[in-house]
Amino acid sequence: MDHQNVYSKPVTLPNIMKFAVPTIAMSVFMAFYTMVDGLFVSNLIGTGALSAINLTAPVIQLVTAVSTMLATGGSAVVMKKMGEQKTEEAREDFTFLILVNVLVGAAMCVLGYVLMESVFVSMGLSAEVMDYCMSYLDRYLLFTVPILLMNNFTLYMIAAEKAALSLICSVAGGVLNMVLDYVFIACFDMGIGGAAVATGLGYSVTAVIGLFVFGRKKSLLHFTKPVFRFRMLANAAINGCSEMATALVAGIITMMFNWTMLRYVGEDGVAAVTIIMYVLTFAGSIYSGYSYGVAPMASYYYGEKNHRKLRKLVSSSLKIIAVISIVTAAAFFAATKPLVSIFINSGHPVYELAVAGNRICVLALFFVGFNIFASGLFTALSNGPVSAVLAFSRSFVFMMISMFVLPAALGINGVWLATPAAEFMAFALSATMFLKYRKQYSL
Repeated sequence: MDHQNVYSKPVTLPNIMKFAVPTIAMSVFMAFYTMVDGLFVSNLIGTGALSAINLTAPVIQLVTAVSTMLATGGSAVVMKKMGEQKTEEAREDFTFLILVNVLVGAAMCVLGYVLMESVFVSMGLSAEVMDYCMSYLDRYLLFTVPILLMNNFTLYMIAAEKAALSLICSVAGGVLNMVLDYVFIACFDMGIGGAAVATGLGYSVTAVIGLFVFGRKKSLLHFTKPVFRFRMLANAAINGCSEMATALVAGIITMMFNWTMLRYVGEDGVAAVTIIMYVLTFAGSIYSGYSYGVAPMASYYYGEKNHRKLRKLVSSSLKIIAVISIVTAAAFFAATKPLVSIFINSGHPVYELAVAGNRICVLALFFVGFNIFASGLFTALSNGPVSAVLAFSRSFVFMMISMFVLPAALGINGVWLATPAAEFMAFALSATMFLKYRKQYSL
């Protein structure tokens, strides 16, 4: 089907969900098989290894941050040119951005190996947990380039009307990851390093299939002779800087959570935080998936200058997110004990910590969806600076304020309240920015 016909369809709930449902399913499934990593590690190795996965997260987020920036910012730039009917130029930019990602991936892989030992030594970890951290990251970094390609191809498949294929790749990669988790850990006794290899191979599925898909000339987006355009690269970087800031800041905030929990509770506290982050990430993946799904539509309508369709898309999206927010918050609060018990039995000290923390942290789910959508919308509208302000304030400024003030005043409960408080402040800022720019973009 020609892409003109796809994007010229009316903006109705069924047509929006045709774009969004595959990406929601894909995002949720990716979050699910990340949780499965933790499930296998916690039950087959122990809570020390589970803590190690969370302790390595900041380094992993540093490695992927630049790729996230180029993937989201580049997708918006490329699809805007598609909407302006600059098809060949968009394909040249797409090919060049993929090449840049490969080079970035190689550089970040080397940087990861250089930095990882000094980072873990600075945390003052026990010898056991330190060994787990080194073993996990040592294997994970081997897959840096495939993982960065996966990040890019996932978004570009959606933009090229192949959201269903992107979902299939994610499911296939997730199933492979889960199977290999059991095989490498339980059968081959590879320990936490086996979990890292399983994750890397699972992520590589989308990278390999994407090379074949975009190598075919029949695809809406496909590889062609790349053309270096510094202004385009700068625009993509600026436009996607909010997503890069989110990834970088997520690493910093994770480190803060870890250090705070090590101070108040010890390594058991880090394990509890890990479980809660899995739960919140799983819920947040619904909103991320929705935003990824509708972003190409917003970029296309903006490039086409079709204000009526853009306005209808945003209005419908806010209503959809409101419904999802209420349902997910209620569901995850009610299912707290069953969710935590998947990772750890009720007799373990980590169990009560995680249950208490999760019941407080789920309050954040009333605001997360709107904040993710607001940042993604401004990225899709090629307004990277506003998107960056929203993402940086939400992920860093407000979280830093909450993490410094609330634990000092309320102890461990303040740690759990930090996320809902930060999301509420971010919600207020998102609403302010939306109202400020509503007239400019005819929203």
